[in-house]
Amino acid sequence: MTFEHIYSAQNTGGTPVPPSPQLPSPMRILAIDLGDQRTGLARADRITNIASPAGLVEVPIDHDQGNRLLDALKVHIVPEPMDAEIIIGMPLNMDDTIGPRAKLVKAFAQRLSDLVGRPIILVDERRTSVAADARMSQTGLTHKQKKMRRDAIAAAAIAEAYLTDPDSIIETLNPAG
Repeated sequence: MTFEHIYSAQNTGGTPVPPSPQLPSPMRILAIDLGDQRTGLARADRITNIASPAGLVEVPIDHDQGNRLLDALKVHIVPEPMDAEIIIGMPLNMDDTIGPRAKLVKAFAQRLSDLVGRPIILVDERRTSVAADARMSQTGLTHKQKKMRRDAIAAAAIAEAYLTDPDSIIETLNPAG
């Protein structure tokens, strides 16, 4: 008898209860907030529905035509389980149109998908930087300290939007080939 069966049996007067159904897979999420100078990372999971900032990659997106940032992000993606979802915030315009920045993000995300051989999910990131700023407004951090944390907190807000709002998904990019 598994631990779950034993625990359930103890709490139901001795009658074993079958294990609960499997949680939706994948359970782990790596969220990426692309920035001009730094890229925020966050991790989330479906068990707790919690997203947490996980760090920054301080490589400018335009350095070496984006190749250095691609390689830096690959280092974070490869160790993730193969069923982990990789999401990138896409900055749509407020009128739902795709502007120049969103086109750049989509092209970069496709290159990343091709590099790591995994799908990349584009998620609406509108208002995530505003949410990050609001979270930090009462922290007492200096402007420089806030600036260093903002992108990772924005990545966590992207992950939260993805976890809580299925309509935030814009598109899934699959690796070429």
